[in-house]
Amino acid sequence: MNQFRHLSISDARPMIEGKQAVVVDIRDAMSYAAGHITGAQPLHNDNLNDFLAQADKTKPVIVCCYHGNSSQGAAQYLAGQGFNEAYSLDGGYEMWKLSHSDLCEKG
Repeated sequence: MNQFRHLSISDARPMIEGKQAVVVDIRDAMSYAAGHITGAQPLHNDNLNDFLAQADKTKPVIVCCYHGNSSQGAAQYLAGQGFNEAYSLDGGYEMWKLSHSDLCEKG
């Protein structure tokens, strides 16, 4: 079984800007709507099966939560589902928005 890896904010930025990775946000819908990483898609129990069925598992996936804790379990789950590279974003969205507000969007 694949293992997830931790990913720093600084290492994540070029992957996200270059669209080299899929970013999934596992926070609640209100938090996601209030702000999320540009291009991130919400991932929750209701859309998980569709995501897994449609995802390119050869492309890295970066899991974002609030502070980088819950994303670890989700990233490990995705690694177990066959993703070659699954990352947990260290510091989560809260850390991301502090240093990369230019790559945040609402809605």
